[in-house]
Amino acid sequence: MRRLCSGASHWSAQYFKGWFVVSVFLLLSAAEAEVVRIDVHSKSDIAGGRTYGLAGPYERLLGRVYFEVDPRNTINESIIDIQYAPLNGFGRVEFSSDFYLIKPKDVEVGNGTVLVDVMNRGRKRVLHYYNFALAQLEPESEMDMGDGFLLDRGFSLLYVGWQFDVPRQKGLMRAYTPVATESGSTIRGLVRSDFVVQELVHDHSLGDRGHAPYQAADPNDPRNVLTVRDTASGNRMVVGRDQWQFGRLEDGRMVADPTSVYLSGGFEPQKIYEVVFVSEDPPIAGLGLAAMRDFVSRLKYGSADPLSVPAGGINRAIAFGDSQSGRYLRTFLRDGFNEDERHRKVFDGLIAHTGSNARGSFNHRFAQPSRAVDRSYFYPGDQFPFSDVSQIDPVTGLKDGLLEGLNPETIPKVFYTNSSTEYWRLPTALIHTSVDGARDIQHAETSRIYLFAGTQHVPAQLPRVRPQSLHIGNPNDYRWFLRSLLVSMNGWIIDPGILPPPSRYPRIADGTLVPLEQVQFPNIRGIVLPRDVSRAYRLDYGSQFEADGIISREPPGILSVFPFLVPQVDDSGNELAGLRSPDLAVPLATYTGWNPYSPIASQGSYIPFPRTQSEREKGGDVRLPIDSRYENRQHYLGLVTEAALALIKQGYLLGGDLSLILENAGRHWDFLVTDGQ
Repeated sequence: MRRLCSGASHWSAQYFKGWFVVSVFLLLSAAEAEVVRIDVHSKSDIAGGRTYGLAGPYERLLGRVYFEVDPRNTINESIIDIQYAPLNGFGRVEFSSDFYLIKPKDVEVGNGTVLVDVMNRGRKRVLHYYNFALAQLEPESEMDMGDGFLLDRGFSLLYVGWQFDVPRQKGLMRAYTPVATESGSTIRGLVRSDFVVQELVHDHSLGDRGHAPYQAADPNDPRNVLTVRDTASGNRMVVGRDQWQFGRLEDGRMVADPTSVYLSGGFEPQKIYEVVFVSEDPPIAGLGLAAMRDFVSRLKYGSADPLSVPAGGINRAIAFGDSQSGRYLRTFLRDGFNEDERHRKVFDGLIAHTGSNARGSFNHRFAQPSRAVDRSYFYPGDQFPFSDVSQIDPVTGLKDGLLEGLNPETIPKVFYTNSSTEYWRLPTALIHTSVDGARDIQHAETSRIYLFAGTQHVPAQLPRVRPQSLHIGNPNDYRWFLRSLLVSMNGWIIDPGILPPPSRYPRIADGTLVPLEQVQFPNIRGIVLPRDVSRAYRLDYGSQFEADGIISREPPGILSVFPFLVPQVDDSGNELAGLRSPDLAVPLATYTGWNPYSPIASQGSYIPFPRTQSEREKGGDVRLPIDSRYENRQHYLGLVTEAALALIKQGYLLGGDLSLILENAGRHWDFLVTDGQ
């Protein structure tokens, strides 16, 4: 790894052919740290210099930021294995991250808030969610900015690489972290890799979805084991050691490869294969959380000349993360990273979107950040605590909460937003119920919880033709809610007296949150309610995991299961509680967060109502037909308008989005009714 501080000089400027590079070195004191250099590799105008709102023209800057942290600072004790990191001449730990910044050319005419996109597996997502843009790895053009929503409102957008193992692909962003060693000696430990294939193959990477895998340290170590089973909770069958090797096929023959596993008879589709093996040189994954902490803190409390950000140009920070990165934010909060080395608040607000009840494999030895807690099996992430207020786990007797033990001065405003899919893929209800699932609990005063009712993980688009198959995605779009909630979050930060709209989620007390077995879903031909859902378990990773982040038991032992509650539905199959969009309040279809073909899919279901009574009778559909619900298109759009205006008045939608919401509703009517006649 490159040394950041060699010799007495910390100041240099370098210009490399073909690159625009600005290098700034900062003198450090024992109390300072953190960002020591910012290299800008490229700088260009956004959207060809177009003006956005009062913020004017925007620019993008991308490059690499270099950090040093003091392992003796108590705030860094939460970084697992920090004590085993290599040190520079100042006794500090060095690491770096890719960054990408979109900001007003004159940042001081922006709104003063930087919105940080906590990237999902190295990919930029925030413009898709808020600007309705197609997701791009290097957004720059006017089309890449979508409808310009965030830019028109003056936000700066920051992307910081935090994950060490993302694929080596242009445009994906990563962190560059050192490996841990113990007194100069290599550290070894257990790693587990599971996978399911869709067709017969003979080899498979030990990494997840193309991410950089760990290597088998010794292919002949007796602790290396391959098993196979039919279901997540099924019995593991050990595969004979003579049938598999660490290797891959190349030109029709097996070659040794410590990052892949080869099975002589081939891996069968839909079975769960699991390799437990001994690896070495664990990256210090928690430095990826410190990178986010320290770069954001620098922008808020200092200046960044290479980025043309003067002191005071940015004075607020909000983080948005979805799915994996929503779980990252829950981990960031829980592990105390919202307090910087000088005990200041880092993020003023967090929007942990589709993070469910989980955290993730982000800050422990031999971490695998890409692993999902529902798609993969029994990886760290589903462990107690789940709610932000403290509770006692009735099984273990432990008392804990996401905010337990944190400096009260550094607790941010938090929105926990989830689609319906999260309630069906994971026990998301645990963020607002008791651990035993028996009663509702109140969240912290600094938090809000919103279920986007009748939605799927990422909204789908309407298909080109009226569907004949039930196996399509759910187009109920919740992004309108995200836009309004971001504005509310920013306003709440600026003036704590301007409260955001109340939480909206299903509750046990009013019967809108029930055990899976009590869901009263209507009898619709061809639809089977999922039963084999992804449960959360109390898991035993060994005695060193909770205190030291070291997994010594793989696979983990299963101690017991947590309760699983889901939203109740009406006689049309649509969820009763949560934030009900105009599409759901004035429905043309049944919208679910689950798909009957896969209980853990991120795709939901979209099941249009029959158009007429005769169509209803012909299809044996119990749901009321469209022509019995609405007199005509005008009547339908009038009801949609009423529903949207009510949500605008309550603060859940923005008035400026009304015309587009109505335009989409009209398109939906034409798609299902007019075009089909």
